[in-house]
Amino acid sequence: MLKIFLVEDEYVVREGIKNNIDWAKEGFIFSGEAADGELAFPLIQAEQPDIIITDIKMPFMNGLDLSRLVVKALPQSKIIILSGHEEFSYAQEAIKIGVTEYLLKPIKSTELIETVKRIGKQIIAEREERENYERYKREMEENETEKMRRLFNEMITGTLSIAKILERGKEYGIELSAKLYQIILFKYNIKNKDEIYSREILELEKEINSVNSRYDNIIMFDRAIEGIAFLIKGDSSGHLDSTREAFISRLKDVMEKYPHIRYFGGIGIQVDRLTALSQSYESAARAFSYRFIFENNDIISSNQVLSFYRQDEDDTVLSEIELESLDLKKADAFLKSGEAEEITYFVEEFLKSVGSASEKSFLFKQYIIMNIYFTVVAFLKEIGSPDLSIEEPFKGLEGIKEMYYDNQKAKDYIIRIFSAAIERRDALRNKRYHRIIDQAKEYINRHFADEDISLYETAAYVNLSPSHFSSVFSKETGKSFIRYLTDLRMSKAREMLKCTDMRCSDISIAVGYKDAHYFSYLFKKIHNCSPMQYRTSKE
Repeated sequence: MLKIFLVEDEYVVREGIKNNIDWAKEGFIFSGEAADGELAFPLIQAEQPDIIITDIKMPFMNGLDLSRLVVKALPQSKIIILSGHEEFSYAQEAIKIGVTEYLLKPIKSTELIETVKRIGKQIIAEREERENYERYKREMEENETEKMRRLFNEMITGTLSIAKILERGKEYGIELSAKLYQIILFKYNIKNKDEIYSREILELEKEINSVNSRYDNIIMFDRAIEGIAFLIKGDSSGHLDSTREAFISRLKDVMEKYPHIRYFGGIGIQVDRLTALSQSYESAARAFSYRFIFENNDIISSNQVLSFYRQDEDDTVLSEIELESLDLKKADAFLKSGEAEEITYFVEEFLKSVGSASEKSFLFKQYIIMNIYFTVVAFLKEIGSPDLSIEEPFKGLEGIKEMYYDNQKAKDYIIRIFSAAIERRDALRNKRYHRIIDQAKEYINRHFADEDISLYETAAYVNLSPSHFSSVFSKETGKSFIRYLTDLRMSKAREMLKCTDMRCSDISIAVGYKDAHYFSYLFKKIHNCSPMQYRTSKE
């Protein structure tokens, strides 16, 4: 029930309004009273009533002054002013302040309760509108995330003009204009793959969002299974550096709370224009590829990578250390979860991490290439690829010599077989994803009438994590999960409106919305007309 608060200095009038109306019977709670504005204001702040009835002329603080305070402190509360003064200036001032109603004394109980009820209906309608809008906003968040993903990809690939990018940013409520830019690529995952997608991941996401929200000049882009991208803006190189270091420090503090979650980040170079953002991304991606090479959690820049290379004085001798440095598990890990655009970066950095003997020792180079070849073949067998053929490394003695004398040809060969393996992996994965999305669609089609159906529930049904499922679903269908579900529900609703005589409230329930008000709100938002208007239209 809505709450009423009364402010009136005349005791008889106050008691009459309080006691001559059965407020509970009329559907209201009489939550408090006061003899003047000064006494009333702290009580109103504590009670937060929906409707305040106040006299204008009172000692200590009059009704207009009280109204000014209430409008600022409780903008959603409605104010009814009672006045025995018929001067138009009072009414004018009340309207300027934002008072809802201005009534002249003496006033009958029936007139007052009629006014209060009318305002009560207005409050309920406004509340429903706010709640509907908030729910709509929550449901559309996934769409916004998908839009931001596309915007980031368009920025780093240069597929949009700068004017269009800036315009698109403003549409999404972000300011992209700055003097300097820098990209950080970041990803985290549970170390033990047997662990379920736990509540801790959701808590971690909230904490990362909280850290990001402290910085007006850092924009976060959720890249789904590829992780997160942070775009840092700066007025100067020093400003950007200090912002980045403070942000990374806070980010690491958060990650340390979750020791079983592995994380890694790559920092790109600073660039002075949006058109050069691809350069910052490329250098960040190069550093980011080290997540397959390093076992420790870290956030590194491409410049830092240079300090990690081991330089041996005798590069022509195969030592036990050099043989141990060839960790083929890293190559296997990349084949399983790396992306096609990362292949060149990974191969280059993987060979550097092995040491200079990979370039100078004939035997070691041959050893590396053969082992990588067998690793790729084993990987193809493991994923069940129907095609196990892969380009062999050496075609006779001349082929061996060619790779020995030309390091680039050796590197290119490894890149080629990695590319072939990942292409086949992705083709198999896409077939699997097609099946998964078909299963998800079938599940949604069966359960769209359940109000509680959600992305999380559907993801669990097809055995994917929510973020992974969200990304795959969007790529496969061209729509976010909530957009697909909403479109399906609206399609069913349109069909029922045209082909049945069901009431709108029943149609609302039949398509998964228990709240008929929200159904009507959403229908109008999408179709620019109410359900009843659609039913009577000729379309």
